Amino acid sequence: MPCKIILILILSVVSINCRQDTNIRKNVDTVKTKDIEIKNENEEIVSIIGVGDIMMGTNYPSAGSLPPDDGKYLFDDVKEILKNADITCGNLEGTFLDKGGTPKRCNDSGNCHSFRMPTRYAEYLYDAGFDFMNLANNHSGDMGLEGRESTYRTLEKNEISFAGTLDYPAAILEVEGIKYGFAGFAPNNGTVSLINIKKAKEIISDLKAESNIVIVFFHGGAEGNSAQRVSRYNETYLGENRGNVFEFAHAVIDAGADIVFGSGPHVTRAIELYKDRIIAYSLGNFCTYGKFGLSGATGITPIIKIFINKSGEFVRGEITPIKQIKRGFPVIDTDNTAIKTIKSLTKKDFPDTELNISDEGKIEKK
Repeated sequence: MPCKIILILILSVVSINCRQDTNIRKNVDTVKTKDIEIKNENEEIVSIIGVGDIMMGTNYPSAGSLPPDDGKYLFDDVKEILKNADITCGNLEGTFLDKGGTPKRCNDSGNCHSFRMPTRYAEYLYDAGFDFMNLANNHSGDMGLEGRESTYRTLEKNEISFAGTLDYPAAILEVEGIKYGFAGFAPNNGTVSLINIKKAKEIISDLKAESNIVIVFFHGGAEGNSAQRVSRYNETYLGENRGNVFEFAHAVIDAGADIVFGSGPHVTRAIELYKDRIIAYSLGNFCTYGKFGLSGATGITPIIKIFINKSGEFVRGEITPIKQIKRGFPVIDTDNTAIKTIKSLTKKDFPDTELNISDEGKIEKK
């Protein structure tokens, strides 16, 4: 049975709390189908799945926004896909807290939402095969300090790594001898800054020194159906600086990142190959029950699976097109909308990128 080691890195990736648990992911080989390949004697290939925003329903201000059957079947249509990778990760929009907490206050009270997921819902993430959750976003502080601390405890209890807050800016997860480093960035209070690119590069450089493969999440950019294009300047939403995601993504790869997954716009954006590393500029809304608008482009999303070698270089990829039904259940989209969207936007925003995306969702180098 493979041994998984979780390291939580505090602040500037200096102080390390290391915990090894031989009971982590019991019968792991039956839980996740390993995709490790040997192309030749010197090149081992691993697979990483990334998905976008996850908010599995909220019990605040009432239980009326929780899914039917207590959410037990939210991931049933996609869990076998999610499990079929060496590492599976996503962006957690909200907190795990059963009751209480201090709801956040917003400048625009008419557009202010606080998400409080029951702590038992974290078991659904574990059961679906998730290894890592990004907490760098505008909802990780929805229930104040109590919400943040409960979220940390809950994810840790369910053996899911996390990063992206000032408390936990980065983490390392070791699986079968490979150390995966994770970091998250956003322009929001209590999170590691997306705007301070110089500091972000320092964090990634330090993390790379301790890891074999570094995976970066960011939550930034404008929002909504009109925000599908990747600009190369600072984007804003409701008067807030949401960062220059193009500059940020390139900078963290320059500093040592191997994969960059974006979220924040609530729509799917283009992908890019930069220095043989993949950037997915927004993975959209993946499982956002009850409180998110899901019409048009906000209702479709990819499961993106990236194969890389142990040096972090892109080998190939796969897009599984997903749509949300029944107010927030992710299911496979037989119309392939996410594939068509990513293919079209990539041609528009990055015409010179060295990627081919097939109609079936295969991603290959030209």
